[in-house]
Amino acid sequence: MTESAVLGVDSSTQSCKVEIRDLTTGELLGRGAAPHPPAFPPRSEQHPLEWVSALANATRAAIADCPRPPVIRAMSVAAQCHGLVLLDLHGNPLRAAKLWNDTTGAPALTALVDRIGVPAWINRTGSAPTAAFTIAKLAWVAEHEPEVLDRAAAVLLPHDYLTHWLTGRRVTDRSEASGTGYFDIRTGRWITDYLEMAGGVRDWDSMLPTVLAPCEPAGTLRPAAAEVLGLDGDVVVGPGGGDQHAAYLGLGLRDGDQYIGIGTSGVVATSSRTTVFDPLGMVDGVADLTGGYLPLVSTLNSARVSDVAARLLGTDLAGLADLALGAGDTQGPVLVPFLDGERKPDRPDARGAFADLTSHTTREELARAFVEGPLLSLMSARDSLRACGVDVSGAATAVGGGTRSPATLQMLADLLDDEVTVLDADEATARGACIQSAAVVTGRDIAGLVDLAKQWQPQQRHRVSPRHTGRDLTALRARWAELAASPLLESGAHR
Repeated sequence: MTESAVLGVDSSTQSCKVEIRDLTTGELLGRGAAPHPPAFPPRSEQHPLEWVSALANATRAAIADCPRPPVIRAMSVAAQCHGLVLLDLHGNPLRAAKLWNDTTGAPALTALVDRIGVPAWINRTGSAPTAAFTIAKLAWVAEHEPEVLDRAAAVLLPHDYLTHWLTGRRVTDRSEASGTGYFDIRTGRWITDYLEMAGGVRDWDSMLPTVLAPCEPAGTLRPAAAEVLGLDGDVVVGPGGGDQHAAYLGLGLRDGDQYIGIGTSGVVATSSRTTVFDPLGMVDGVADLTGGYLPLVSTLNSARVSDVAARLLGTDLAGLADLALGAGDTQGPVLVPFLDGERKPDRPDARGAFADLTSHTTREELARAFVEGPLLSLMSARDSLRACGVDVSGAATAVGGGTRSPATLQMLADLLDDEVTVLDADEATARGACIQSAAVVTGRDIAGLVDLAKQWQPQQRHRVSPRHTGRDLTALRARWAELAASPLLESGAHR
């Protein structure tokens, strides 16, 4: 007997992951994954057709993983935010997509900030723009490849492109639009005057996607796309959204809950019914997938710092965790982990730095500092949310590949001085995309979408309680903040 099902896609920086879930119960039926080409700052790019190939492979793998052939009724795509995809008149990509962690547009963005002003930008978009934002990448293309921009008929984000490939429509959603740097968070309209400053006078309105409501279908799956994916029948495609936004939905979290993402990027977020404007520019007051807002702080350097640490210390990730947990109660050295520049704070030219090394520093202490550095960044981010009046009093839920490290979870609980929960959701983003697609195909409104997310909330996998050691964590955080603010971290500071 076949089962009605939904399909959720997480097209991240590193790979495409697909989940298939029962339409009625939310039970996981099958999953699949396929890698994306590696991409690293400063020029971090992937070709959109590589995403399509990975989506096809991951979808076919997920179908094969199901115990019985499912009938896919709906699907949605969540993807890495901020990237830039330029299409020609025929819907073909004109160049490789610039990704969120591409920092080549930083000089162009600085020029735009000088013209617009940070306060004005925050007041319209809810966020202070950084080199991660789409508008910085668009300005780079306008300066360095003007002939490419002249041929462009559409300006899309990664999830927009995949939805376009699936349906033939150029659409997006509020969560993705609010991370471009040219979407008015108050009015829900594109800011074409910012685009003119970045890329010249053009018919921008015709080049930009339509912004869909949270439960509004993007269209139906094209027969050609269905054949590539190995799907049959009429498949409704949801509006999709940003990866972190979908993950929040997939975990069934509510306003005030603490979402702590430890993946390629680091994220601290919660949901809110009201807009948030941070005059200091640390908090992005972006929209969520439920008609509200998801104030967040997103850092550039997170789980990859452990990869670097394992390589430098001559071990693997499990060995790094063992070393870090064996460091004892010494205060030890401190790492500012701005290895590839940083997004929040906006320091694209910064570099990482160790401090407080002595002749007695141990390998274990170095490992602990490598693990703690990105977490201290996230603690600073949480302080920024609180300073904006955002309620983060709810339970702390950690997600992302970094949560596989027992040292990361333990040190996060220590720094929070509170319990940290990991839910049984290996792919929270794909799960959130499944929930959205189920709500769309069953005709639910926003309240119904939120209720469905709570009904499908994953079970608790494990919970970590804080340790009470002899270390002065308040002094550690203060020392980290002092170091992180230093201008000596800039790559040219020694000249």
